[in-house]
Amino acid sequence: MMMLRPGTYLQDRYEILSLIGTGGMSEVYQARCHTLNRLVAIKVLKDEYSQDSNFVSKFKMEAQAAAGLSHPNIVSVYDVVDEGSLHYIVMELIEGITLKSYILKKGRLGVKETIGIAIQVAQGLAAAHDQHIVHRDIKPQNMIISRDGKVKVADFGIARAVSSQTIGSNAVGSVHYISPEQAKGGYSDGRSDIYSLGITMYEMVTGRLPFDGDNTVSIALAHLEDPVPPPSRLNPEVTPSLDRIILTCTNKKPERRYQDAYELVADLRHALVDPEDQFLKKEPEYNESSPTVVRGREELKLDQPRRSEPRTAGPEFGQEEDFVQRENRVPFKKAKRGGEDVNPQMERLLTVIGVIAAIIVVAVVVTIIARLSGVFRSGSGTTESTPAASVSQAEESLSSTQSRVPGLLGRTEEEAQADLEAQSLEIHYEYAASEDEEEGLVIAQSPEAGAIVSKMSEVTVTIGQGSGRIDLAGLGLESMTGEQALAALQAALGKESVITTTEESSDTIEAGTVIRYEPARALPGEAVTLYVSSGPEVPKVPMPRIVGMTEENARVVLETFNLQLGERREAQSSEYEEGMIIGQDIAEKTETPEGTAVGYTVSAGTGTRFVAAVNDDFQMKDFFGPSTGNTRILVSIVMKQVVNGEVVTRVIMEPREISGDVTLPIHYNIEGADGVLSGELQVLDLTNDKVLKTYPLEFLEVDG
Repeated sequence: MMMLRPGTYLQDRYEILSLIGTGGMSEVYQARCHTLNRLVAIKVLKDEYSQDSNFVSKFKMEAQAAAGLSHPNIVSVYDVVDEGSLHYIVMELIEGITLKSYILKKGRLGVKETIGIAIQVAQGLAAAHDQHIVHRDIKPQNMIISRDGKVKVADFGIARAVSSQTIGSNAVGSVHYISPEQAKGGYSDGRSDIYSLGITMYEMVTGRLPFDGDNTVSIALAHLEDPVPPPSRLNPEVTPSLDRIILTCTNKKPERRYQDAYELVADLRHALVDPEDQFLKKEPEYNESSPTVVRGREELKLDQPRRSEPRTAGPEFGQEEDFVQRENRVPFKKAKRGGEDVNPQMERLLTVIGVIAAIIVVAVVVTIIARLSGVFRSGSGTTESTPAASVSQAEESLSSTQSRVPGLLGRTEEEAQADLEAQSLEIHYEYAASEDEEEGLVIAQSPEAGAIVSKMSEVTVTIGQGSGRIDLAGLGLESMTGEQALAALQAALGKESVITTTEESSDTIEAGTVIRYEPARALPGEAVTLYVSSGPEVPKVPMPRIVGMTEENARVVLETFNLQLGERREAQSSEYEEGMIIGQDIAEKTETPEGTAVGYTVSAGTGTRFVAAVNDDFQMKDFFGPSTGNTRILVSIVMKQVVNGEVVTRVIMEPREISGDVTLPIHYNIEGADGVLSGELQVLDLTNDKVLKTYPLEFLEVDG
């Protein structure tokens, strides 16, 4: 297929404007629909797919089904067209970037931003699943973030069509996000999309994929065999709730994932409110009778080469699809016995029956021998048994398919795994903060020790990660000045830590030196309070009111309290006569150290004023990226004028924390300096130290 040139018309309606991008199966163009006068995206199938009539038929059917989807978080499909040898779909054009590009640009995303994006994707999936449409290729490359922060999922039709074909080597990039059941070529449903979304969330918060390898086969095997590590191991900022949500989404068994996208959305929303994981429901019990069964590690090993064989000895690059499909075509291998094929599952059943029969025979023989040797002695109408007999009876109470859960508290990960394997049980790891001495040890288990469960059941063990707290005593803060201690704490705990400095008087510690600090041990990012000496304590007196007095009277009153007049300023006033004090820098009744000089303002009488007006509604979301509702910044508004050659700044709105999606009203009548006819109003982002918007001001002289 030749690349379509700008100016080409399709169906005498769509004018090709430019090539947006090229993928494994298609080329995407920006075009203008002259019928409806709107910009659209056109995805044109490449030649190798256009020549396959079966694929084209499947593609058209699935794309038409996707065209029936209408949801704010799904890219709309407008039309599905055959035009000669061209097969293409006309789609909504989204101005923005893919989530993959956004992750690469930022390195990794914050918890709230990740949850905000995941909620939007899950809402789109829920709408598609309600229409019995499964995406099957969920990955950040198929998620587009628009300029207004909305997230949309793309390529529903193409993903499903490709899943029914033999996937070539140019389309296997999705193996990084593939679910275990898809990797085996088995049945997949909406829970497969949830698994892929879980891998995507992992990548958002860590900036990395959980599984990578030299080829697609090794990555597919990792999805089948290896547990997804908790993302909090790579990013300690990941909250316990989001940690568990991601691990639930990426469980190997579909029965243990969220059963639909609505459940996932509910937990994600709760995670914003309760990041400590208290609300999240436990994983559902594994139902052996469920029609969707994901085989355990031992069964998978029957279909895979031994670990001692190098994986590179498997399929060459470009043949990975054969590996994936063989997983589906060969659900189990057969062992040969006496020249005949024997089903290994039937062989296991016969073995179990034989073992049970042997146990019964041994038990009968032991009972007869014990009775003959007088182990069971009759006394006063009661039967006594030895401790050995009690243990034997307890063991006999377990069937051949049951095991007793061992006690694992205080064991290491390796010891716990060995203990469970000895009882034919599987292990599932969770991680939680603990006391430092419990780091790396089991601090909780479920089911509890002694419980009787089916063999190959999963036992969840919680491994302590330690508190992660840093002993601040080793920093020597008490010999530092407040500024030095602040720098040392930020170096040890990270610049995001909130360090509060509080002054305390001290007769023995030099002013400016640290007296003490709280807490003694702190986590990275945790708040710490420094108590810094202000020197010997100075007696304080309540500040008297001097507003309404002459300067001479004010001086006398202040001296009575061992205070004095400070900086003098003048301002026009219609309330007070000329020469009267109209303002004081320290409020009345404020406890003030003796000897303090108090600044004050004197009335210069009435006169003309210089006033400017500004009226606007400032859209905060225009200056912030996706999920602006999760962004909070400190905003202030100031007015600046040049007075006598110097820039004078006046605060119009005190600093206030505001959400990133708020519309900020800018409606002010501002009085400026006498005789100055111009200035500017600035909206400041104090969190990021930048000016969001500047309004020019023109002052008019009006009567006072």
